[in-house]
Amino acid sequence: MTDTLRHLRHVLSTSLSVSSLLVCLQAGAALAQSPTYRVAVVSESGDMATWLTPSGPRLTPERIVPIGVMPSDIDGPHNITVSADGKSYYITVAHGTPFGSLWKLDTKSDSVMGKSQVELFPTTVSLTPDGQLAFVANSDFHGDHPRTNVISVIHTPTMTKITDLEACDMPHGVKVNHAGTKVYVSCMHSDELLELEVATLALTRRAHTGVAHGMTAVSAASHSGAAAPAPVASGDCSPTFVSVSRDDKRLFVACNTANTLQVWDAGTLRQIKEIPVGKGAYNVEPSPDGKFVLVTNKKDQSVSVIDAAGLIEVARIPTSKRIVHGVAYSPDSRFAYISCESIGIDPGAVDVVDLVSRTRVSTVPIAGQPTGITVLPTSSVSQRR
Repeated sequence: MTDTLRHLRHVLSTSLSVSSLLVCLQAGAALAQSPTYRVAVVSESGDMATWLTPSGPRLTPERIVPIGVMPSDIDGPHNITVSADGKSYYITVAHGTPFGSLWKLDTKSDSVMGKSQVELFPTTVSLTPDGQLAFVANSDFHGDHPRTNVISVIHTPTMTKITDLEACDMPHGVKVNHAGTKVYVSCMHSDELLELEVATLALTRRAHTGVAHGMTAVSAASHSGAAAPAPVASGDCSPTFVSVSRDDKRLFVACNTANTLQVWDAGTLRQIKEIPVGKGAYNVEPSPDGKFVLVTNKKDQSVSVIDAAGLIEVARIPTSKRIVHGVAYSPDSRFAYISCESIGIDPGAVDVVDLVSRTRVSTVPIAGQPTGITVLPTSSVSQRR
């Protein structure tokens, strides 16, 4: 072999090696830049769930999953949550014949893994950390009130309803704590905050968040369970939602009528502070890093940003649409995703809020009255690829 041929072979071999290395580096860079989570929002009037892909401060629709079985009526998917292992997601479907239901779907294929009939107009759902139990608040918006509504308890591996727990008048928010030992329920019409024990499925404590609608203070506390340890409040709260701090020590309650955020001590079930926010406080969630608590102000076209340490409102950010609903976060707590409902033919939206600059940085239109919103964790995103 001549020196020229040897040199040519060396050059070609080196070039191929460099090219292969460049391809690997580019693939690695693309993988590193690819999103590590997805955002999902359900549309109550559109009978669908929309999955969105994040790219920096922006969201791009990825796919739409039809939800519902009634061809001539609206089924009404209202809330959505993802299991801790990221393998399944759950949607409350408000309407039925006559009862609503809880759907379980596979995060990789979006196929329906099971359904469970619950009660009248299920609104929110919360799962235990081990994924074994789902607690569903049945709000019964169209029934006669005052009356006692129930919390449905579902065994999620089989999607079998274990029981309906008598709770209060119009339970709307439900949240399991991070330890998986307690469940908290916010009751709109009886103006109460309830505590349930997961191990026994018993109602252990109740407290008044305000004056009950159409009920005296005595009748509001006369359901099964312990008497309220806190004194009766002097005004209406109408608590629409309750959330739990990362350390399980505090509860955050959105007061829809009082336009406030109530902060409670989870150990004593006593109120610590009441913080003025925008009109029609509706949903409330602490950020994953625990620095902020966001409140959606349904009648104020805004989101209140609360400093979790100082318990003061540090910003009130305008939203793109008038009726504000739910809130979810990017895993790194950089962005908050806010669902805004539709009005007539005007589509709803998901707004992206930058929690560093405390400004709305982008908006993506979503049809069909978007309501509940959640984030799919990293492990499940990698499984879909």
